[in-house]
Amino acid sequence: MHGIGPPLVTPFTETGDVDDDALRELVHWVEARGVDFLVPCGSTSEAELMTTEERARVVEIVVEEASVPVLAGTGHPGLRETLQQTARAAEAGADAALVVTPFYFPHDDAAMEAYYESVADESEIPVYLYSVPMFTDVALDPDVAGRLAAHENVHGMKDSSGDVEAFVRTHRRVDDEFDLLVGSGGVLASALDAGAAGGVLALANVAPEATVEVYDRHREGDRQGARGLSADLVELNRAVTTRFGIPGLKAAMRARGAPAGYARSPHRPVDDAALDELESLVAEL
Repeated sequence: MHGIGPPLVTPFTETGDVDDDALRELVHWVEARGVDFLVPCGSTSEAELMTTEERARVVEIVVEEASVPVLAGTGHPGLRETLQQTARAAEAGADAALVVTPFYFPHDDAAMEAYYESVADESEIPVYLYSVPMFTDVALDPDVAGRLAAHENVHGMKDSSGDVEAFVRTHRRVDDEFDLLVGSGGVLASALDAGAAGGVLALANVAPEATVEVYDRHREGDRQGARGLSADLVELNRAVTTRFGIPGLKAAMRARGAPAGYARSPHRPVDDAALDELESLVAEL
């Protein structure tokens, strides 16, 4: 998994049902704009608001429609559910599994390491670690990530901490074959400078072309251009993540004509002032 992969939003109808047709259209919409892989059932996909059956079905649809690799979110707070979801993603044809750190109950580093080893031992597809402390209040320690990277079935990690120092520390503990991906659009260029293999970015749902261009410029040696473009995207990134969240992201996507659908309750639609701001930021693209 190198390059840019959007953590694909899940289109819901206004009544809260998964919109299968819109999801199929969305896969083609983002692929046509140059993304390198797709990540269904992650945080931005509202996976924690979906049933296990819905999550399995979303992965099936994305795999059916995609012509790029699929990194399916399969993590749950408990091992049994994660193993079941990972097995279903493998059966659907997903290329790899993105497994969020177990959350809700606190776990020490030893428990975290043992958990991921169990998942990697059982999984039929490669496993990617996923640290997203903004939502889980759990940050995967760089030393733990480094030891897990030695497992033959742990192929990479998505670091959504936004902490470039922690990213660098993790990068120093893994080899070049380990796909260390950044999960925070606001530090994309900085993470690429620090050795990131790419990014799994909420921003890539609404601005796939621009995020791909940041990656491409950096890969081609134009690091200054990559940094400049990445800086231009910071305000849009903040708007569709920390400020207005998933409802804001989907509103911005709809302003671009993307079949993003609506957010599921308890999310609420953005207000008119937020919508005006989002539409203005999108227009600048």
